[in-house]
Amino acid sequence: MKMKKRASMMLALLAAFALIAASCGDDDDDATVEPAAPAVEEPAAEEPMAEEEPMAEEEPMAEEEPMAEEEPMAEEEAMAEPMLPGEGVDVIAGRANWSTGYFQAELYKQLLEELGYNVSDPAELELGPNNGYVAMAQGDMDFWPNSWYPGHLAWLAGELPDGSLVGDHVSIVGEEMIAGGLQGFLITKSFADEYGVYTLDELNDNAEALAAFDATDPVPGNGIADIFGCPESWTCDNIITNQIAFSGWDNIQQTIAGYDAMFAQAVDSANEGVPMVAYTWTPSAYITQLRPGDNVYWAGVGAILDDSNPANQEGGAEHDQRGDGSGGYAAIGPDQCPAAADNADGLCPIGWIAADILITANNEFLAANPAAEALFEAVKLSVIDVSLANVEQGEGADPTDLATQWLADNRALADEWIAAALAAA
Repeated sequence: MKMKKRASMMLALLAAFALIAASCGDDDDDATVEPAAPAVEEPAAEEPMAEEEPMAEEEPMAEEEPMAEEEPMAEEEAMAEPMLPGEGVDVIAGRANWSTGYFQAELYKQLLEELGYNVSDPAELELGPNNGYVAMAQGDMDFWPNSWYPGHLAWLAGELPDGSLVGDHVSIVGEEMIAGGLQGFLITKSFADEYGVYTLDELNDNAEALAAFDATDPVPGNGIADIFGCPESWTCDNIITNQIAFSGWDNIQQTIAGYDAMFAQAVDSANEGVPMVAYTWTPSAYITQLRPGDNVYWAGVGAILDDSNPANQEGGAEHDQRGDGSGGYAAIGPDQCPAAADNADGLCPIGWIAADILITANNEFLAANPAAEALFEAVKLSVIDVSLANVEQGEGADPTDLATQWLADNRALADEWIAAALAAA
C-alpha cells in the first residue's frame, strides 16, 4: 500500500507540474504535455484496490456455522436418555456389628448405586439388632441386610415410644440366603474324646469333666463351665440364656464379651487341647479356624428349645428353634458331630434351626422406591460365595473390593437383578 501511495503521489506531482507548464506555455507546447493528461485519470486505476478490501470482509459472511445446528441435537439426545430410578434419592444403609455381614452390606450398596441411588457407607451405621430394628422403624436407617430369622423375629415385637410395634414399620424382603445360617456350639475335640462329653448335657452332668473344664475356663475355680457365648446386644445372647434355662444346665453359663476376642481365645484353647465350648455360625471364616472333625466337634443338645421362654426374655417366645417340628437338627455326620450317632436318622442335634439371612427395610422407603424393593426381592446369594468372601476378609481383604470383584465375576447374574429392578420402576 505504501508503494501505491507513493506512486499516486508521484503521478499527482507530475500532473501538477504538467498543469503548471501548460499554463505557462503557448499552443505548440500543449502538444508536448498531453501525455501527462492520463495522470488526471489515475484515481480510476486505484479503484480496484478499494474494491478488493470489501471482498475480503465479505468472505466470513458467506461461511455457514454448522455448530449452531449441532448443539440442539446433542441436547435432544441427553433429554432422550432415560433417568435411573434412584437418581436424586439418598439411601441410608446400615450393617450388622459382626464382621461376617460386611460383604453383603457392601454388595447391596453397589447394586443400589447402579440404579442411581446415592447410598451412604454402611460402615457409618454399624448396629446390633437391639438398635438396628428400632433405627429402621423410626426411619433413621432404610435397610439392613443382616437379619437372621426366626431368631430376630423377637425384635419386631418391640414397642416404640408412640405405642406402635417395630414390626408395624418394617418388612422382611426377598430371599437373600434361605437356610443359610447354621449356628451351634463347638467343643474342643481332644477334651470331648477324653471325657466322652459330646453334648452340653453330658458336660453339665459329668463332675470329672466339669472340674477339668472349670480349671482353665474364663472364670476358673467357680465350679461352673463358662462357655464363650455372644455379646450382649446380639440375639444369640438371649437365645443361649433361654437354652440354658430350658435344658436345666445348672453348671453352665455363658461368657458375654466382644465376640472376636472370645473367639481368638477359643481357637488358642482348641489348638492346645484346652477345654472350651464356643458358639459360632456359618457362613463365616470362623469355621476355618475351629474346624469340626479336626480340632473341635459340633456339640449336641439333649432337647431343642421351644417357645416356652423359661428365662422370661422379652420376645422370648420367638426363640423357638423347633420351627415346623424338625428344627434344631442338621445333616452333619458323626465325624464332625459324634452326638449324631445316637440319633436313628443320623442327624446332629445341633440345637438351632437353620436361619434365613434376609433383608429388613423401612416400609415408607420400600413404598417410595419400588426399584429398590424389586432389587431386594431378586437378590439370592450363595452361602459358599459369602463364606469365601468372609475368609478373604479375614485375611485382610476390604469388603468393598470383595463386593466389586464379586459383581465383576457374576455380571450376568447381577444384570438380571438390575433388569428386574428397572422393570419395577
